[in-house]
Amino acid sequence: MSYYFSKVLSFAFDAAVAETTRKLKDEGFGVITDIDVTATLKTKIGVEFRPYRILGACNPSLAHEALKLEDKVGTMLPCNVIVQELAPRQVEVAAIDPVASMSAIDNPALLEKAQIVRERLEKVIRSL
Repeated sequence: MSYYFSKVLSFAFDAAVAETTRKLKDEGFGVITDIDVTATLKTKIGVEFRPYRILGACNPSLAHEALKLEDKVGTMLPCNVIVQELAPRQVEVAAIDPVASMSAIDNPALLEKAQIVRERLEKVIRSL
């Protein structure tokens, strides 16, 4: 089982981040964290790195349900979605497969919720 699903787009990097954020919102996810890996690596260790962002996507209702089922599941939240530039106007968007990550927890009810999140994230990736 792969731990992510992805799609390569013919977008400028910033446009891909904006469109991914919009599509996540359409599926009920907010971006609660936005890590600019490029800037962080430049600031912290002085290296140049391709445009790369990690968007922490959260569907509050589903996160709440998951937390009620398993109080430590917050260690696996939010769902990370990456946007990385592979070449000019060639950007990959990849999302974690929550079923793959949640399978480490022996809780069938939680896996049911993870399946719902997977379907929504897959829909986001397909719609880009």
